[in-house]
Amino acid sequence: MKASNLMQSTPLNLFPEIAIFHSEKFIVSQKHAIYYEECGNPDGYPVVFLHGGPGSGCNPSQRRFFDPSFYRIILLDQRGCGKSTPLGCTEDNDTNALVSDIEKLKHHLGIKEWLVFGGSWGSTLALAYAIAHPDSVTGLILRGIFLGRPSELEWFLGEVKSFYPDSWEKLLTFLPNDERSDPLKAYGSRVFSEDMGIAGPAATTWTAFESSIISLLPRVNSSNNTTLVDIEIARARVQIHYILNQCFVGHRDLLAEAKSLSHIPTTIIQGRYDMVCPPISAWELKKAMPHATLSIIPDAGHSAMETGITSALIEATEAFRISHQ
Repeated sequence: MKASNLMQSTPLNLFPEIAIFHSEKFIVSQKHAIYYEECGNPDGYPVVFLHGGPGSGCNPSQRRFFDPSFYRIILLDQRGCGKSTPLGCTEDNDTNALVSDIEKLKHHLGIKEWLVFGGSWGSTLALAYAIAHPDSVTGLILRGIFLGRPSELEWFLGEVKSFYPDSWEKLLTFLPNDERSDPLKAYGSRVFSEDMGIAGPAATTWTAFESSIISLLPRVNSSNNTTLVDIEIARARVQIHYILNQCFVGHRDLLAEAKSLSHIPTTIIQGRYDMVCPPISAWELKKAMPHATLSIIPDAGHSAMETGITSALIEATEAFRISHQ
C-alpha cells in the first residue's frame, strides 16, 4: 500500500478571513442548545466542520479551509463547548447525541446532504455520523485520525511520555505523589470541582499538556494565555468526560463499520509525527477504506495549522470543489 502525498512545492495558504452571515443557538434537547454559524456563500455547497477535543469548540480560523465563493460553511460547537449551552455540561452528552445533533442541524438548515470535514476527535465524530447517516454525506475530509480505541487513549495518557518526558512530567508534577498513577482520575476530580480555584488551574494544566505535544516543532510562545477560565474548565470537563467513557465508541469497531462507506469519497490527511493521534490509525483506516486517499505529511505533527497539513486540507477542499462545480 502506498500513501499518496498531496503536498505541493508551493504550499497552499488559508483563504482570507471571512465574517459570518448567520448564527444562532439551536435547541437539540431539553438540556442542550448548540451554537452554529454560517459563512461563505449562502447558496453554496454545504460543508459542516466538526471540531476536535472533545470539548475544543470552533474558532474563526477554521472557516478559512474553504473557498467562500463556493462553499456554504457551517461550523458548530458541540454540546457543552464554546458558545453552546450549558457550557461544560456533560449530562446527556455522548457521541450518539452529537451524531443526532448534526443530523438535526442539517434538517434545520434545509440541507439534503453535505461534505463533512473533521479533524482529531472531529474525525471520529465524522465517521460515526457517516456510518449512521450515509445518505447525508457526499464526502469526508478527515485529519489526524482518532478512533477512540483503548490503545489510542493509552498512548495519549501514558506512552507519549517516551517522546515528551518533559511535558508528561509537568502534567504529573501538578498532582500529589499519591495521585500520579492515575492522572485522568486525578484531573477529573479537580476540573469537576465547584471551586473555581481548584478547577481552573487543573483545567489549564490539563489543556497545556496537549498543546505542548500538538506540533512537530514547538510553537512560539505568545503572551499569557487569554482563554477565559470558564472556557478552559468546560473544555477539560467535556474532554475528560469523553475519555473516561472511551469517547462512547470504545465498544465499537469503527474500522469494520467504516467499510460500509465505500461509496463516499474520502480523503485522509495525517502528520507523520503526530503525537496526539499516531499515524497507525490513519493507516488502518485507509486499509479499511481502500477507496480513500491517504496523505501522510512528512514534516508535521497533529495541528491542522502546520504548513503541510494546512496545504493538504485546502487541496482536498479545492479538489472537492472542482469535482462538484
